[in-house]
Amino acid sequence: MGERYLKSIRLLAECMQGFERLSDAQVRQCGLTHAQFDIIATLGNTAGMSYKELGEKTLITKGTLTGVIERLEQKGLVQRQRNADDKRSFFVRLTAAGEATFHDVFPRVVARGAQVFNGFTQDDYAALEKTLSKLKTVIIGGASATHDSTKENI
Repeated sequence: MGERYLKSIRLLAECMQGFERLSDAQVRQCGLTHAQFDIIATLGNTAGMSYKELGEKTLITKGTLTGVIERLEQKGLVQRQRNADDKRSFFVRLTAAGEATFHDVFPRVVARGAQVFNGFTQDDYAALEKTLSKLKTVIIGGASATHDSTKENI
């Protein structure tokens, strides 16, 4: 019974994959992948942010982030600038074309999601958010505990 959590994790992953499939039409119509959309949506209505901030606010791994941003830059949707304070890092912002893409696709994805969650009550949202927050805390705590115990063994 020790692997009981795997069923829950699988269900969570299936929900995420299902939501991506749900929004796929709107994202693909703009010629974007889900990772590219994640960057556009995160940068939308901001002055831009560092790679570090993007990594913290998106669902994209650090190893994938650079390639996704490079492809968005090739499409003319984002612009990278060297950080004036730290020449090793970049600041990323949407271009005018990126802003237009954001204002086109983001409302359509949000509207499609709203249709799916139409039957949820405030209590449903509260219960879901409480459970997911608890799960996030446990996972982050478990990762920290594993990392910390490794340090102690060195």
